[in-house]
Formats: sequence, C-alpha cells, structure tokens
Amino acid sequence: MVGTFYRAPDPASEPYVEIGEQVKKSQTLCIIEAMKLMNEIESDIDGEVTEIFVENGKPVEYGQRLFSVRPAS
Repeated sequence: MVGTFYRAPDPASEPYVEIGEQVKKSQTLCIIEAMKLMNEIESDIDGEVTEIFVENGKPVEYGQRLFSVRPAS
C-alpha cells in the first residue's frame, strides 16, 4: 500500500471532481495520504472525467488507475 485515496480535502467538503465534469490541466483531482503527508494529484490534461476507479478512503498502490479523463477535443 502506498497511501489512502481521498476525493475531498476533508470529510465535510465536496469532492474535487465528479464523473462528467470538465477538468483543466493541473487541476486537483484528489489527495493521496502517504506517511501523514497529503499529496495532491493533478490532471495531466484538459478533458472530462469519465470514470473514478477508487472509492473514497480506500488504500491505493503505485501504478493503480485512479481516474479516466477523456481529452478535450
């Protein structure tokens, strides 16, 4: 296990993104907590979030798919 996946900055906040939302390059998609450090994961491209592969609060590992983003046309 590398860390824990969080869709929002804290339990009372809305998720960073939802399926169907447009995202911009460098926009924060989620947080991975690893060894008490909160690491923001950003989008590599402009596009639409088509899938979220991990449930909030679940462990993740290196190389695991987190999101699917369809590139903007």
